[in-house]
Amino acid sequence: MSARADFRDLESGTPARWWHPLPDGRIQCDLCPRDCKLHESQRGLCFVRQRVGDAIVLATYGRSSGFCIDPIEKKPLNHFLPGSSVFSFGTAGCNLACKFCQNWDISKSREMDRLMDTASPQRIAEAALASGAASVAFTYNDPVIFAEYAMDTADACHSLGIKTVAVTAGYIHPIPRRAFFDKMDAANVDLKAFTDEFYQQQTGSHLAPVLDTLQHIRHDTPCWLEITTLLIPGLNDSTPELEAMTRWIAEHLGTDVPLHFSAFHPDYKMGDVPATPVATLTRARGIALANGLRHVYTGNVHDAEGDTTFCPGCAAPLIERDWHAVLHYALDPQGGCPHCGTRIAGHFAPRFERGFGRRRIPVRVSAK
Repeated sequence: MSARADFRDLESGTPARWWHPLPDGRIQCDLCPRDCKLHESQRGLCFVRQRVGDAIVLATYGRSSGFCIDPIEKKPLNHFLPGSSVFSFGTAGCNLACKFCQNWDISKSREMDRLMDTASPQRIAEAALASGAASVAFTYNDPVIFAEYAMDTADACHSLGIKTVAVTAGYIHPIPRRAFFDKMDAANVDLKAFTDEFYQQQTGSHLAPVLDTLQHIRHDTPCWLEITTLLIPGLNDSTPELEAMTRWIAEHLGTDVPLHFSAFHPDYKMGDVPATPVATLTRARGIALANGLRHVYTGNVHDAEGDTTFCPGCAAPLIERDWHAVLHYALDPQGGCPHCGTRIAGHFAPRFERGFGRRRIPVRVSAK
């Protein structure tokens, strides 16, 4: 049993993994490439990993900004149990500093009293099972910063037959990366751009560790991988950059990895940047398809073609969606095309039940 599984003493924090003492008396956090070096009581940039005495603790273990039941397509995951519901939660804080954050009220929070919901990993798993959800998603803020809580919850979920999903920017060091993604059944990774300049100027981080994470998930784990890129007008939507990104995905990850191009809306520190035109998403999707990617989607807009899963063998529409609702599902029990037999990459249930739809249902979870 995990040392954290008894869910006690939340006020003082829960012992964290991945750190080491420095000769000058500071302690370095080894979770992500920021390598925060902390004096007594200091917190890392993520705000949730704090030095207490001669160790680092996770201040948000067992505490959440809220629980909801969402459609799996909202994560977004289009090739992982389509139409199913996912039990979703996050905490507070983030290890990136994205100026365009769409969940900034949670990810940029510095107020621990926002985390009004408390629940042990076991209670989360039990609540997910009772709700009928097929999976639990660690989302809303980046789960790598609450990795210990997410990993313990993943163990509890797996013991009850519940799958686990990480929605993450993938900014994590190799050793914790292996431990974290070994616990995940699926992941959607935000590939925020394809230049280090963008990552440095707009997120305060670097591109290379994210590319390493993508390759690790794809080649070294059984975790199902999908990618999302939020297209921001004038910053990461140029044709040369999209050409380079989609060619890299095809070459290094393979042509079956689904790619989602999502529309930006003005938010946080980018309130003066216009929303992404639908034409930009359509152009990006065309570039990705031309470079060999088989499953390319558009998000945050109504786009019937960009929402549809087409057979890469015969081009038949197999899963048709409107936003997060599945309107038509034609895969056979083996996840193949009923017209030509081509197997569609992904994880599909033997039998498709009525889709969960666009609903988002807040849930209360008791702490005990």
